[in-house]
Amino acid sequence: MGIYLNSESAYTLYKSETQKPYFVDKSRMIEELFPLIEEGANHICITRPRRFGKTVTANMISAFFSRAREAADIFDRLKISTSQNYNKYRNQYNVIHISLNDISRQCTTYEEYITRIEQRLVRDLKRAYPQAELDGEESAVDALMEIYTENSENRFIFVFDEWDFLFHQPFVTEKEKREYLSYLRSLLKDRPYVILAYMTGILPIAKYSSGSELNMFTEYTMLSEEKFSEVFGFTDSEVDTLYQKYTDYTEHIKVTREGLRYWYNGYHTFSGERVYNPRSVVCALRNNNLGNYWTSAGPYDEIYYYIENNVAAVRDDLALMVSGIPVPAKIREYAATSMNLNTKDEIFSSMVVYGFLSYENGKVSIPNKELMDRFDEMLQREPSLGYVYRLARTSDRMLGATLSGDVDTMAEILELAHDTEVPLLRYNNETELSAVVNLVYLSARDRYRVEREDKAGTGYVDFIFYPETDKSIDCIILELNVDSSPEEAIRQIKTRKYDLRFRERIGEEQKYTGRILAVGISYNKKTKKHICRVEVLQD
Repeated sequence: MGIYLNSESAYTLYKSETQKPYFVDKSRMIEELFPLIEEGANHICITRPRRFGKTVTANMISAFFSRAREAADIFDRLKISTSQNYNKYRNQYNVIHISLNDISRQCTTYEEYITRIEQRLVRDLKRAYPQAELDGEESAVDALMEIYTENSENRFIFVFDEWDFLFHQPFVTEKEKREYLSYLRSLLKDRPYVILAYMTGILPIAKYSSGSELNMFTEYTMLSEEKFSEVFGFTDSEVDTLYQKYTDYTEHIKVTREGLRYWYNGYHTFSGERVYNPRSVVCALRNNNLGNYWTSAGPYDEIYYYIENNVAAVRDDLALMVSGIPVPAKIREYAATSMNLNTKDEIFSSMVVYGFLSYENGKVSIPNKELMDRFDEMLQREPSLGYVYRLARTSDRMLGATLSGDVDTMAEILELAHDTEVPLLRYNNETELSAVVNLVYLSARDRYRVEREDKAGTGYVDFIFYPETDKSIDCIILELNVDSSPEEAIRQIKTRKYDLRFRERIGEEQKYTGRILAVGISYNKKTKKHICRVEVLQD
């Protein structure tokens, strides 16, 4: 047993994962690999944002196929055990598993990095195949070919986790990135000792010149392929099961099922399945608290990195997305490999690949509250965002004026927005008005769950503010009108009974105990004036 060849590490790590209370069994995915192994010489690469289960899945695959250790104690109780070919494939193969993000403190150059991998792999091969008479000077490719030539039964499954780790390291040059791709090609392409190469990463396989050094790989991304789509991320039904476990385990329940959806859902697979960020869901249930878990290690400046080279190109779209309005984009996943993101489509493509935006039906959007909080933070701290920044900075004052019924100040703030040459303030329709209104209420998200176009009563309300951290504060229903009156907006709130969302239901305890405020905001395109009204529906 070695560090890379038939290592017990994957067995140990995956077994530990299965023993955790909020483990989700994704083992049926292994069955998808059986025919690929039977055919031989197959190469697949699966790319997903970080923290979407790539490493857990890589460990699962290695633990299942590797001869390192009998793993029936793990897999006999998982879904894969029901497969007809379960025993045929379990622990029957030599597996070379390399976590390519495993870098020692001494590795500060590409040469040190790749030499370390080579030396470890060759050392493992020498120990496992002494009859091949390896002299220790061979490259890993030469050693593997010697071993195969000595006995053609000596073939391997390769599991490479985080193949693109090197692309994020400051000490690696563009030339060395190409050398690295060539190294992987030399190791894996058209080699008789390869049964299956399974590779994961964030970035799609980089394209160079007229082709790709790794064109033998079939790529499975979140946006382009349905296969394996349910393996990475949690589905609604899986979160339902986890939430039931949470309610069984937890004495003082502080996390709601709706809260999990609001905070962590919003990603889309190619087939249209909605998936949750798995790490965040598990952390929220384990800690009994909804919070920023996936993004906590990367503050708002990580998002700003993608747009700083061309703020002007994306500023208006950011204002719309923060308002919950998807915007059209041409997503090209390979654009994420570029270090100079200049065009809007390049910027949004990278943000989708890294998980900061979701993509569906030709449009990008901010997937959930966890990411929305990071965008909110950026909008309120980056002056280069111009009018978006200025509007966001007024949001505390706007919320305070609304809660106190100070309609003059509300109108004053909206007039200020109009006078800042905001491109969105053409107000040709309520969508543009709602984008600006959303910006001036940005800070409300610290205390409220703000839903746009939410089903309420007998219709869909423009904005509804659900108290999130304190159920005793005021509830807000906000309706917009262009070329109509705020009184008409409030009349619509009453007629369509939007306030039922906050009213006590028969047999249920009153959830919201604060006032219910109806807010009407109108804009007259002829006079260029905003008029606001606030009415208390329930005191």
